[in-house]
Amino acid sequence: MSLKLKNAKRIEGLDSNMWVEFTKLAADPSVVNLGQGLPDISPPIYVKEELSKIAAIDGMNQYTRGFGHPSLVTALSCLYEKFYPNKIDANKEILVTVGAYGSLFSAIQGLIDEGDEVIIIMPFYDCYEPMVRMAGATPVFIPLRSKPVPGRQWSSSDWTLDPQELASKFSSKTKAIILNTPHNPTGKVYTKEELQVIADLCIKHDTLCISDEVYEWLVYTGNKHVKIATFPGMWERTITIGSAGKTFSVTGWKIGWSIGPSYLIKHLQTVQQNTLYTCATPLQEALAQAFWIDIKRMGDPECYFNSLPKELEAKRDRMVRLLGSVGLRPIVPDGGYFIIADVSLLGFCLTQVSAFSGFIFIRIAYISMNKKLSAIPVSAFCNSEAKLQFEKFVRFCFIKKDSTLDAAEEIIKAWKNQKP
Repeated sequence: MSLKLKNAKRIEGLDSNMWVEFTKLAADPSVVNLGQGLPDISPPIYVKEELSKIAAIDGMNQYTRGFGHPSLVTALSCLYEKFYPNKIDANKEILVTVGAYGSLFSAIQGLIDEGDEVIIIMPFYDCYEPMVRMAGATPVFIPLRSKPVPGRQWSSSDWTLDPQELASKFSSKTKAIILNTPHNPTGKVYTKEELQVIADLCIKHDTLCISDEVYEWLVYTGNKHVKIATFPGMWERTITIGSAGKTFSVTGWKIGWSIGPSYLIKHLQTVQQNTLYTCATPLQEALAQAFWIDIKRMGDPECYFNSLPKELEAKRDRMVRLLGSVGLRPIVPDGGYFIIADVSLLGFCLTQVSAFSGFIFIRIAYISMNKKLSAIPVSAFCNSEAKLQFEKFVRFCFIKKDSTLDAAEEIIKAWKNQKP
């Protein structure tokens, strides 16, 4: 091939993607998909009704403001001012993007330079590393660490960062740290004390924080989501990312947003205006109207921000019981809608291979043993050096209808008695 027809160096080695492979595996309609974070529960009826009404208005089917539809950024500023000590300028401190992916991409492209280092906490959502590398920066990894406590249920809160190890990752080259809370895939919800350690290091080393908070409303009993941008000295250096797909269970709408000080957001705007330009107008208007409905009833049980986590907590507890009943070690998530489990006790997997890995587990469970259940190995959320540390864990999604969980339960219960 002609050298002029080769790929750009910035994407060298980034062509493989687990979602491409596992989407194919789950495409069979007979497969029970607990792999992707894909709700099959119905979004709130008023969200769909708003879109239906708005799509019928001719003016709503044309371009809107490139950095965010006016009514949506106004609704977002009103909502988030309830949690921040400062006012949020709707036009200068919020950017509406094509999903949280768009927010991450614009933040990394707009603020991270070649030669910079970016700290990434493992396991991590898989796009963090390639986005950092595309910017010409170097990812610096640090793992969450945990061991099950005998006689006690394993929890996502048991997964922690070592403060000294974290401090050792900061250097004069550190431009940013990517934080994800509630965390995907473990479900960890960082405490105020844990966030303070990160905040202190960011301030000490004059470091940006890109805080991925797409599961912010999905926090379960006994836990509370805290925004690191609300800590003293952190608004000035934090980009906070949210998602309509996770907030209203409409992942196909692909609308996200970034919030931060204007002198940071303007660089994200530069990236957006020269790449995607704008997001779909009717979707943004429908979201704005949906937000206003729930903003007005935030203290009520009917508010979707309150009703969805209550519904999902029951589904989470069901998955904990189910996975435990077949000899797995589930890690109870404090937030989000994923649960990971140690599958190393499933002897049929270990007898198939000499070096067990999550990828092989999925292939055996899905293909070789024809289980018709899709899940994701946690090793897919790690860099190559750390895959062995997390290879015995598999992630299951539980934002599913009861009928879907019933089908998954039938398959999982059969594992206990079947042999390779």
